[in-house]
Amino acid sequence: MSETSEAVFAGTVLVVDDEKNIRRTLRMVLEGEGATVDEAVSGEAALERLTAAATDPSLDLPDAVIMDVMLGGLSGIEVLDKLGELGEDGRPPVPVIMISGHASVADAVRATRLGAFDFFEKPLSRDRVIVSVRNALRQSKAERELRELRHRIYGEIIGRSEPMVELMRMVAKVGRTRARVLITGESGTGKELVARAIHEASERHAHAFVKVNCAAIPRELIESELFGHEKGAFTGATAQKKGLFEVADKGTLFLDEIGDMDLDAQAKVLRVLQSGELTRVGGHAPIQVDVRVLAATHRNLQEMAGAGEFREDLFFRLAVVPLRMPPLRERLDDVPALARHFIRQACEENGLAARLISDAALGTLAKHSWPGNVRELRNVIERMVVLSDGDLELDDVPPELRSDGANAGKAAGPGEVAIGDGPFDELLREKSDLPLKAFREAVERAFILHRLREHDWNVSRTASALGIERTHLHRKLKLLGIQRGER
Repeated sequence: MSETSEAVFAGTVLVVDDEKNIRRTLRMVLEGEGATVDEAVSGEAALERLTAAATDPSLDLPDAVIMDVMLGGLSGIEVLDKLGELGEDGRPPVPVIMISGHASVADAVRATRLGAFDFFEKPLSRDRVIVSVRNALRQSKAERELRELRHRIYGEIIGRSEPMVELMRMVAKVGRTRARVLITGESGTGKELVARAIHEASERHAHAFVKVNCAAIPRELIESELFGHEKGAFTGATAQKKGLFEVADKGTLFLDEIGDMDLDAQAKVLRVLQSGELTRVGGHAPIQVDVRVLAATHRNLQEMAGAGEFREDLFFRLAVVPLRMPPLRERLDDVPALARHFIRQACEENGLAARLISDAALGTLAKHSWPGNVRELRNVIERMVVLSDGDLELDDVPPELRSDGANAGKAAGPGEVAIGDGPFDELLREKSDLPLKAFREAVERAFILHRLREHDWNVSRTASALGIERTHLHRKLKLLGIQRGER
């Protein structure tokens, strides 16, 4: 066994088979190549473990699965089908290799359609097993690295709405270049997060990302902050100081709210962008720097340039690639995902147990216009978490937002059912004497069941239709006691 083979097989393989001899044979082959092997004797046991690992960040998924088609309880095909609800785009979260001693063409076709990585028959060929598992582990490693890269680049940028998908596409594209980028957008939209994402996507990501809030630095200090000063350059300059351009050498300098920078400082920034050289305040020797400059503003720099309030030549130097951050009111579809993210953050930062948020509360939040954008949403969520006694319900939403949602329109939106409409009439009549909480749970249970039946009990599609995350829906099913196939 070569060192390369050991590196390729440095992963965990879950073997699912109710035949002890098959499990033992696969263990010997795979451990001989350097893999770690775990076993499950039934489809139910495998599904329980994989579901737990896919929904709990503290647990590790195996890197690959080998599973028999014919198992005592749930068949391998049924487990594969259910695993599609745990991954992305209906695919299992890890590569699954299906094996069978009585395979049919129909089995192979169905397994392939359900996302199986490979399919072959017993008796097992040692070479075939090794090649298939090696390829599966390589794919698993590549997908894990891609997820880690996405997390490193995009960090806390949350959203799958059309404006955000387009923005992320642009971030990935410009990140690979050295082009200067001007990020515009209202206050609170997350311009700094986009600047960090561009830096992380660039060849400079191993070097410093330095942020300068141009609006927060007094006019008389901005040049010293950006370009540094020599000892004795002015009263209080008791030692030499590097400027932020020097600190960001080989990395990225982010000039936030550059529209608030005075014209004299703008002229010196332009000189650095043109020549790559700066001179410290009180100094004479030029200093060479290699810095990528990103800038952001909530103001219209082009209009300011026309009015003589911003240097036009600097504007064109900065705005090689303009990126606009959409306000939250233009991407309300992202509110549920953002809200859940901020709930997790608020719970961690305040030492509180994890909490859920009801669909009714999310629906109300998604109707607000959010003039303060993502920053306002984050503050509201933290307030709700701190003041609530448990999971967040509609009553935990600030009153001013509840009234705003109530006035947003009386017509039922997508996925909503008006009171007294069709299949819920009987429920409303039967449960009308229940206390509010019990009635709400009964309606929620009936509605989720209704959606599950509409989507043939596919949890991923149902969660998408409900506008909630798949893991949240799994928790709801358990909490409400909903069983698959229930009528």
